[in-house]
Amino acid sequence: METIKYTGKLKWYFQAPIYMIALFVIGDVLVYFRNIKYGAVITVCIIIYAIVVLLLYHSCAARLNEEIIHFATHYGTVQKELLDKFQIPYALMDYTGKILWMNEEFSRITGRDKHYNKSVTSIFSEITREEIEKAKEDNFIIDITFGERQYAANMYRMQFNQEQDAQAMQIMTMADNFNSLIALLLFDQTELNYYKEENEKQKLVAGLVHIDNYEEVFDSIEEVKRSLLTAIIDRKVNKYFQNIDAIVRKLDRDKFLVIFQQQYLAWLEEDKFSILEDIKTTKAGNELEITLSMGFGSGGATYVQNAEFARVAIDLALGRGGSQAVIKDKGEVSYYGVRGKEIERNTRVKARVKAQALREIMETREEIIIMGHSIADVDSFGAAIGLYCAARELRKSARIVLNTVTSSLRPLVETFTEANGYPDDMFINSEEAVEIADRQTLVIVVDTNRPSYTDCPSLLQISDSVVVFDHHRQGSEQVENPILSYLEPYASSACEMIAEVLQYFSEKMHLRANEADCIYAGILIDTNNFMTKTGVRTFEAAAYLRRCGAEVTRVRKLLREDMATYKARAEVVRHAEVYRGLFAISICEARQLESPTVVGAKAANELLNIVGIKASFVLTEYQHKIYVSSRSIDEIDVQLIMERLGGGGHLNVAGAQIENSSVEEVKHRIQDILDQMLDEGEIKL
Repeated sequence: METIKYTGKLKWYFQAPIYMIALFVIGDVLVYFRNIKYGAVITVCIIIYAIVVLLLYHSCAARLNEEIIHFATHYGTVQKELLDKFQIPYALMDYTGKILWMNEEFSRITGRDKHYNKSVTSIFSEITREEIEKAKEDNFIIDITFGERQYAANMYRMQFNQEQDAQAMQIMTMADNFNSLIALLLFDQTELNYYKEENEKQKLVAGLVHIDNYEEVFDSIEEVKRSLLTAIIDRKVNKYFQNIDAIVRKLDRDKFLVIFQQQYLAWLEEDKFSILEDIKTTKAGNELEITLSMGFGSGGATYVQNAEFARVAIDLALGRGGSQAVIKDKGEVSYYGVRGKEIERNTRVKARVKAQALREIMETREEIIIMGHSIADVDSFGAAIGLYCAARELRKSARIVLNTVTSSLRPLVETFTEANGYPDDMFINSEEAVEIADRQTLVIVVDTNRPSYTDCPSLLQISDSVVVFDHHRQGSEQVENPILSYLEPYASSACEMIAEVLQYFSEKMHLRANEADCIYAGILIDTNNFMTKTGVRTFEAAAYLRRCGAEVTRVRKLLREDMATYKARAEVVRHAEVYRGLFAISICEARQLESPTVVGAKAANELLNIVGIKASFVLTEYQHKIYVSSRSIDEIDVQLIMERLGGGGHLNVAGAQIENSSVEEVKHRIQDILDQMLDEGEIKL
């Protein structure tokens, strides 16, 4: 039998007594130099010690080897037994995924024999060669499903050298890659995933339900019928939410709080919140349709956060004109039931309150900057002029950010010159605005509520005081934390809103004729000569501007086009493609046009004059973006279509700005969206 050779610490442990003999001899020699008698005594002791150590080492070596071999064998057997009986499924693979060894639990759950030596992919299709490659670099976990159970498969690389025990070396010789194996452990996640899913289902969703036009409806019916109508509305709301086991509590005469479990939210989405349409059929002597707005908050870390999400959602629903449901799930916002038309408010209380609030804010600021959306149109410019006049009334310095002056805007801008009594820094560009602005500067945004659409988005980051006036429906992107926000989707234009505000801003408010012309022109353009989104308050605002000196003939002259622009618009209409017999899609060529986006918008209006066209879309490539102008008369909600493109707007007037795409790509995207919405029933003809 070959003698076992010990290495490492064990070798030094066994040979230490022998090395001590040499140490004692050296010490004895030193003693001899001092005292021969003592040296002789120590020599005798060293001889006796050496004889005993060598005899014990020789006589016990065989027994010691046997004990060590027995311990190692017993330890290896126990280790192998423990690994084989390990409750967690465990297997070893080579670098190709071929199974080399598996324990009993792995064999049991997979139904494979312990001598199964095929690829692991034949058992778990999710564990492919590519996934195994990832395990070579670091521990890698992948979720897999086997039968009715779900597992987290943990794979990690095991490095070996030539000094491993015999069992490991035997396994390694079976592998193609001798120096490495991949260990696979399966952790059963079925129950954990089940309880996670149940926990998600049982999370509470907070909801707010508002009656949009409560005052208008109840003022229009007899007093004796009001309690009956209230009871019918309450019953319908409670009955609808009883289907999802919800708690419904009435907070006010026109407001409800709804709380239910997360699992029922999908049912409401699938149902498309049918109560929005059902509530419109409620009749108890009322001629006006009753509409609801609903906001739901989910996905928050706490109940308080969900309640805050619900508040934001209901604000979005109301800001988009009402008669719809909005779900805010963390950063995602979904809209449902948005086919309804915005409801016009007959009361001017809100306009008066906003005017007073604006006045108080302006009085506390020394510097005021007004800006609209990029490539300003007449409505944006007119609204900015109106607010400039409000600041002037308070003898405050105000400037308007205007980066691009289009051909349609130039005649209006040219009336504001030093010769006419206006300062030379009335209009500034973005760079100048950034230099002027600080945290105390009041920044007023008009005709848009999306930061990325403004003429100078960085101003919103510089200033702590932001005011927003807009008539577009709100989307997921909006100005954060404005100190005053006046959003009225029912309004025809931003100029209409500003005209109302100016009436309550000051009793002695004075507008010059050219200023009134600009605001009037904004209403005229956005209403397409009072044919689109025109209400009672639109004409009242126009009447106020007329009293201030606005003249229709003068405005008409200011808005006239040159021959090249007129021909370009005619070309857009001439080359329009009719898609599915209902939708007109055309492309506006930007070459040789100073303001192609304006031409595109006007052409979109023109296309609606064609019989059978229910919606129009004009695409314009300008300044490395694709501008889409969309219009409809009443049947198609073009805002829904534009939102899927990343834009927004109104029921009948909407648009989008798209980057990193070609005109043809955007055109095909619009066609795909139309096909999808027709198939889903979002567009009903």
